Order: sequence, then C-alpha cells, then structure tokens
Amino acid sequence: MLALRLTRGAQPAVQLRRLLVAAASAGTGFLLLCALGYAMSHASPAESLLRLAWCAPPLAATVHFAVAAARTDPGTSPRSGLAAIGLGPARLMAVSATTTALSCTLGSTVALLFFLHLRGDLLGMPFDGAVSEFLAAGSPLPVPATLTLLTLVPGIASVMVALALRPKELGPTTARGTGRAYVRFGAYGRSVARETFGAYGRFGARLRRGERGSADANGRPQPGDGTPQAGDPARTPAPTTATPPTDWTEAVADPAPPADSGRARPVAPRKPPAGLPWGIAVLAAGLAVEAYAGRTTTGTAVTMPAALPTGTAGVVVGWLLTALGLALAAPGLTHFCGRLLQTARPGALRLLAGRVLMEEAVRIGRPLGIVCAVTSAVYAMTPLSDHAATPPFGPLTALGVTLVTGCTVATLLTAAVEAKQARADTTAALLRLGAPTALLRSAAALRVGILLAFFGPLTLIVAELAALPLAQ
Repeated sequence: MLALRLTRGAQPAVQLRRLLVAAASAGTGFLLLCALGYAMSHASPAESLLRLAWCAPPLAATVHFAVAAARTDPGTSPRSGLAAIGLGPARLMAVSATTTALSCTLGSTVALLFFLHLRGDLLGMPFDGAVSEFLAAGSPLPVPATLTLLTLVPGIASVMVALALRPKELGPTTARGTGRAYVRFGAYGRSVARETFGAYGRFGARLRRGERGSADANGRPQPGDGTPQAGDPARTPAPTTATPPTDWTEAVADPAPPADSGRARPVAPRKPPAGLPWGIAVLAAGLAVEAYAGRTTTGTAVTMPAALPTGTAGVVVGWLLTALGLALAAPGLTHFCGRLLQTARPGALRLLAGRVLMEEAVRIGRPLGIVCAVTSAVYAMTPLSDHAATPPFGPLTALGVTLVTGCTVATLLTAAVEAKQARADTTAALLRLGAPTALLRSAAALRVGILLAFFGPLTLIVAELAALPLAQ
C-alpha cells in the first residue's frame, strides 16, 4: 500500500521514467512470448533455444534501465523523520523494489494482452493471420511456461534493485557502541567520534587544536590550559593568516578543507577507476579473437537473427568481449577526459567541468560505455545487412534493436539526472558564492562536448574493426 501511495504521488518526471520502464518490460515480455510461440510451432529445439537466447540483450538492457530509474526516485529517498516511523534504509529499499516490480508487472500484462490479440484469442485474428506462423495460433498456450517468461523481467528487476540499493557500510567500522549515521539511500556509515550535546554551541568548542583547552561542566574554558583569558594580553593568541575565500573561483580551485574546519569539503579524486587497464585488455582481446575467427573457415556457425550474415562462434565471442571491454574502460576514460580538461593552466570553466567529470566518472562512465558498445554493434551490423539474401530487419529484430538502444540511452540520461541530484549541494554552494548560472550551463555543455569528441571516434574505430571479420 505504501508503494502504491508513493507511486501515485510522484512527480511527472518520475512517472515518465516508470512508464518507460513499463514500456521496456512490455517489449521484452513480448519478445519472450514470441520465442515461446516459435518453439511451439517449430519442431527444432536448437533454433528455439537460440531465439530465446537472443532475448537476453533486451532483458539485460531493461533490467539495467529499471535499476537506474529506481536510483533516481526521490519518493523513496530517506528524509528526516522517516526512520522514526519505521522507514529506514532497508524498508525504503523494499519499497523501491516493490515499485519496480509493479511497473514491470504492468508492462508484462500489456505484453500478454497484445500477444493474445495477435493470436486471435481475444477479438479474432488480426492482419489476416499473417503472424500466426510465429505465434502458434492453433495451439493453446502452456500456462506455466507463459507465467515463467512473464515473471522474468519483474523478478530479476526487483532483485537487482534490492541489491543495488541495499544498505552499505561506508569505511572501516569503529568500536562497539558508536552510533550509526545514515548517509544516503542505499548506504550508511558509522560516525568516527561522538560529540556531546551542545558541543557546537559552547564557547571555545571550535578553537584551533593548539589552543583548545578543557572546559568545566557549563562549557567555560579553564585557565592554565592555553585558553586566552580576559585581561591577559600576553596570552592572547596571534591572529591567523588564513582567510576564507572571498571569491567563488578560489573555492573551486582549492577544494581541500582547512586544518581547523569541522566539516569536510569534497576533494576531487586523484586516481582513475580501477577498471581502465582491464577494460583495455578485454577490448584488445575481443578484437584479436574476432580477427582470428574471421581468418579461419572452420568452427561452429552461429545463426544471426533475422537472416543476418552467419559467422562462427569466435566472432560472437569477440563481439561480446569487445562490448565488455568498452563498458569496463569507459569510467577510466571519462576520468581521463576530466583530467584532460584541466591541463594547460585551466580557468574556472574548465576546472569546474573537469572536476565534475572526475567525480562522476563511475556513475556516468558505465552507462556511457554500454551505449558505445551497443552503438558500435549496430554500426557494425548495418552494412553487413546489405549482403543478406532476405530483408534482415524483421519486426522482431527491429523491436529488439529498439529496446536495447532505447534502454541504454535512457539509462545514460537517467544516470545524468542522478549525477545532477548528487551534486545539488555543490551547485547551491557555488550559486551562494556568486557563480553565474550561465557558467554552470557552459560547464555542463563542455562536459557533453568533450565526451562526444572522445567517445564518438572511439566507437567508430571499434565498430570498423569489429565489422572486418564478417566483411571478408
């Protein structure tokens, strides 16, 4: 009931993302049901299993998009007072998983109704029975198999959302008895040191470390411990030379917190994500496997969907390794783009754009790498379809390509929304310091421009190299 209320009271942007998740679930469910209908109307287990296996990419893309949409849902984010009524991070995680399951179940229901309509089980046979061959219109549907296929997307999506948003421990745990401090949705940590009640309001609680002395029960400093006293100019501390930044450009250029500050300011990451070497190695291995498989004439042939050119199993394995390499290397390459923006005496614009790219390298890089992998695969397969004897892109193939491409692009845009929500406090602080709004928009445009300039040619090069084995 709580999940239904949160779903009904969400913002229009959140409702749009949920409807897109439901539409992707409907398309994937329809593809699964079409694979079932083909298996019922054809007595070839190998071809039926291959058609079912080709439904794995749309299923993975739909689940990935559902997880990204659940992470950006503000209705299930922790707020003050929710833990007091029993809505802690674990309960909110369950609400997010339930909301995702509801959206995917709605899409699966629409897929079932459309599939039954095409079979002629509801209002008669449409299109003069042209699609009855692949839908097994003359045979009754097995209920267990139908329900199993329709529950794949809601079940896997809800489980992955629960795993992605589960409460996580941040940093090393302290001694027993230290209170927990919930940091964000899906993560909690333990406070390093406890402050007594009213410590921030006492006189002398925020002095420098070298001048901090003991205090009595009322919070007043005691003499003889280095604390300056009234009427004692000899013990008056010398003024410090450090001054807070008066311009917002100084805050951007030097994000390190002062030594006597009681709060931590975000510091730009100093080293790239760990997956860059592995991604480059897997990408090179995939291209090598494709080149070797293209030169050999022996090997197990794998039939592509909808009459695309047939290749050996090594070519398919090489394509998978290439896509995995791009997905692994993209966060490190995004971090490199952010560092590239800050070279050669950067100004405030390039510095701000580069720091944000370095900070959001993992969040933006992973879906960006998947988009590059899908784009390279589509670009490599399109010229090959001109040599096919039959029209390659049938209705089901077009639906599968649209699902994979649309879900990956929607996941990238959703990750950008999540990154914007994560740095909302930083943006508000820059606006308070006097940063113009036009500069923030220019920094966002600069980030998009350098990502397109770097990943666009890289995707085209990988696509050309991936298409060489089948072009021979």
